Amino acid sequence: MISSTTSELNLAAQRRAARNRSLLSMVLIALVVRLVVMWFLYPERTNPYRDHWRMGGEAGRIARSIAQGEGFSNPLLEKTGPTAWLAPVYPYLLAGIFKLFGIYSKASAIVALSLDCLLSALTCIPIYFIARKHFGEPTAAWAGWAWAFFPYAIYFSADFIWATTLTTLLMTLVFLAALYLENSPSLWHWVGFGVLSGVGGLTDPIIMSVAPFLGAWAWYRLYTTGKRWLAPGLGAILAVTLTVSPWFIRNYRTFHKAIPFRSCLGLEVFCGNNQDMWHWGPPGYHPTDNKNEWREYQQLGEIAYTSKKLHEGLAFIDSHRLLYGKQTLRRIIYLWTGFWSFSARYLREEPADPYNIAFCTGLTVLTLMGLWRAWKIDRSVAMPYLIVFFFFPIVYYLTHPEDYYRRPIDPQCVVLAAYAVTSWFDQRKRRASLARKPANQPIGEQYLLQ
Repeated sequence: MISSTTSELNLAAQRRAARNRSLLSMVLIALVVRLVVMWFLYPERTNPYRDHWRMGGEAGRIARSIAQGEGFSNPLLEKTGPTAWLAPVYPYLLAGIFKLFGIYSKASAIVALSLDCLLSALTCIPIYFIARKHFGEPTAAWAGWAWAFFPYAIYFSADFIWATTLTTLLMTLVFLAALYLENSPSLWHWVGFGVLSGVGGLTDPIIMSVAPFLGAWAWYRLYTTGKRWLAPGLGAILAVTLTVSPWFIRNYRTFHKAIPFRSCLGLEVFCGNNQDMWHWGPPGYHPTDNKNEWREYQQLGEIAYTSKKLHEGLAFIDSHRLLYGKQTLRRIIYLWTGFWSFSARYLREEPADPYNIAFCTGLTVLTLMGLWRAWKIDRSVAMPYLIVFFFFPIVYYLTHPEDYYRRPIDPQCVVLAAYAVTSWFDQRKRRASLARKPANQPIGEQYLLQ
């Protein structure tokens, strides 16, 4: 008995060691691939054009102000005072890099992009455990390696100084944590989920479009099992409230108005809802590329300006309801297929779009296949993915999309796509196995093989 138990423990230890080696290989290879690509792309981010705007855009401007001791301020072209244009985590992270390696320096660009590459590579780990929990080890290995070589993850981590890569990692961790909360009545686990969700919201508020619903689903699942559920759920709510409150209080004291996470929602509505729809992000509506808008921003101040843009955007929607419906449909199609237009003007601006459409559409098809297979097997497994895919893109459907907006939910797409592939291979193997069985095999045995 003791020998058998020892053998089982040794086997389990060997499996854990093999899994850890596999995960380490995924992360290291993913990191190397991203760093190699970064080395060819980073010079673009050091371009001094428009006072180094390409090194972080608004995040870079705010980071510079923090590094220079001016506080969280000046998000655009000149000094305009305190801001809530972005959530605080990434600008402060970038400010730390500027402080250590120089403001808008070559070293800072390399460090910022290298950090993004590392964060993207580390995302292999939660992806692996999400797939393993739902679909088993083979799918987990496929999903982890798929992310290591995933084109969107490589490109946006190696070339884009923004919060996108950090947001993707945090979104994936929130999703993974919610899966384990379904069976955990531990108060501290739920508090940890609340803190993680709050930090995610302070990095990019889009995480809060799904975290409460994932938490509510886990809470419901806990309730249906008869385990302690009230205290853990309230603990998560209290934790996320305490985590985000300092930022909310700061914004109220600074602007004398409730601004939960960011101030620029009104501008997002305005930029995406107008007659100029040849491109998903047409130029000329943002203060950084329109002199009149920039002058208006300076005259009114950030809060009054974004409020005015919200009213203008809503007025356009109200007076062009049919057009708004068509624009919303175009945004939905774009987010899931990459297709916006094949006009000559558009393709001059986005020459790689035909290739992107093929890849993005293929990924969506595989994702839906994996989701459908999961739904047929166990609807409770499919539900967290449905929550993410339904709630996450709503704000982009209603305002406007960007090519990087869908990236935080790419990990869930990769997991389901990997499941679609592995389940297809498994199905083929089972059919081949059945075909090799003798014709007089008992019906019951054939059924078990299926």
